[in-house]
Amino acid sequence: MNSPVEKIKERLGIEEVISSYIKLERAGKNLKARCPFHNEKTPSFFISPDRGTYYCFGCAASGDIFTFVEEFEGLDFKGALKLLADRAGVQLEPYSRQAKESKSEKEKLYEVMEEATSYFENNLKSNEEALDYLKSRGLNEKSIKDFRIGYAILDWRLLYDYLKSKNFTDKEIEFAGLAKKPEDKNKAMYDRFRGRIMFPIADSSGRIVAFSGRIFVDDEKSAKYLNSPETPIFSKNAVLYGIDKAKESIRKNNFSILVEGQTDLILSHQAGYRNTVATSGTALSDSTISKKNVVSNLGLVRRLSPNIVLGFDADKAGASATIRAGKIALSLGMDVKVVNMPEGIDPADLIGKSGADKWKEAIKNSKHIIEFLLVKVLKNGESDERKVRLDSARQAGREIKEKILPFVNALESSIEKMHFVKKISEESDIPISALEEDLKKIAKEEQFEREEIQEAEEAQVKKRRKDNIESDLFGIALWQKTLRDPVIDFKIIFEKLGEASKKYENTKEDLIYQAEISYENENNLKKNVAEMFSSLEEERINEELVKKMAELRHNKNKELEIGIIKEIASLTKKKEDIKNGRFPPKADQPQAEK
Repeated sequence: MNSPVEKIKERLGIEEVISSYIKLERAGKNLKARCPFHNEKTPSFFISPDRGTYYCFGCAASGDIFTFVEEFEGLDFKGALKLLADRAGVQLEPYSRQAKESKSEKEKLYEVMEEATSYFENNLKSNEEALDYLKSRGLNEKSIKDFRIGYAILDWRLLYDYLKSKNFTDKEIEFAGLAKKPEDKNKAMYDRFRGRIMFPIADSSGRIVAFSGRIFVDDEKSAKYLNSPETPIFSKNAVLYGIDKAKESIRKNNFSILVEGQTDLILSHQAGYRNTVATSGTALSDSTISKKNVVSNLGLVRRLSPNIVLGFDADKAGASATIRAGKIALSLGMDVKVVNMPEGIDPADLIGKSGADKWKEAIKNSKHIIEFLLVKVLKNGESDERKVRLDSARQAGREIKEKILPFVNALESSIEKMHFVKKISEESDIPISALEEDLKKIAKEEQFEREEIQEAEEAQVKKRRKDNIESDLFGIALWQKTLRDPVIDFKIIFEKLGEASKKYENTKEDLIYQAEISYENENNLKKNVAEMFSSLEEERINEELVKKMAELRHNKNKELEIGIIKEIASLTKKKEDIKNGRFPPKADQPQAEK
């Protein structure tokens, strides 16, 4: 009987899956594209429909539709499996023999979060007051259902008792961020969320990973919003509220809208802008890769589309959020526009009071963030009195240097930089030469920091790729060890991995599940394992190349330099041999562009 993986691959070709994420070009029997996993100007990312695999000659990213979705969307294997199964119309049943006996910690946390979501949903259905409040904000019944909004009753232990009745342990409930331990160890645990409207936060595959709870009756003591803490399944800078429902529309419309609140997002979706995501309950990361080695929230949005519109409130907090989000998005190479919101009005107010057309108009009239900030700075400097006008001009000059030129410096294109320098000069009467001089100083100050960030990100990408290969091998070895007649000698895998396998001890069940479901009917398991070890060798060579290139940069001895160059050439040759053996070009396929 075919496994779910095989059924999904039968229904979804690799060209169909990858082309729904990035633009592909025909290259003989194969396809090529600019790699979505590293910055490049010419395509080095090749897809083979015959093999059902892809390979990047630039960064060595490789795999099938599952590994592509995992890496692109920042999901684990089960998340990618769920997403692709839903798309292919394949029903997923409990599959792994090992999984039936022992579920992993993460799997139990997903289950407890799902159970809590259903519990909160049922609470809301019987609470007319809370429902009336949501409807008064403009939310319709369909949105309340689609976004699975719920209610946490104002009681200390109702959720905890309910989850215990469903056989979840104290550890699972606490690790999920749903209950807390009291200081007095003799007392029972108590619910984290009480008396709040509950907004579930999902990952890009739709699994609930966290909650953001808005207080319903203000007691003037509690925070307006209470969010889930970071957990083994929730990293605040890896998720955005609504990303699971917005990602298709972001790809289709080629831009995203970023707002602050859950109500802002839901009403924006109701108004027809399903490409809206929100920061509520999450945190923006200034890196494309998070600390947990998964793609960050804005990193994922950037992969879906390089164009973003910021729609934060017009108050002081909203202005700060706009500046922070705009700077991060620009540094990721995104084109950033800002909606000019009326004072004291947020997107939900605008849509609720003035209608969807006003929101549509506001988005249509959004300005590039540099133009938006320039208008704000110059408006603050307006005055009729000459002396005050001169002081304001000096103040405006300082603000332009401090608040606007760093954004100009963050632009990737030199042409764009010159365009905005000229525009700032025209609007502020500051000479272009003065602006260029300040811009050079800023560029010099920020260059070292940007280089450090880039090097750190590249190191994280390589580490993640190496970790993924090692964990796959470890999972295969663990799975084979459980079989009466193993196909391969799993002891050799354990020996070759050595100490590296200790990093994956806490995820054994997940890794066994992934290996079993992926390779149970695989006739070329030995070949796959050999390929994985080749990939590990390539990653080792990459690490050596980085070291040798650093030696070459800092070396001043000509004789040593010749030796280092020879070592680099030798390592590069070994790397090319591995690449060519893995994905040999056919007669009708051009060599990968470097």
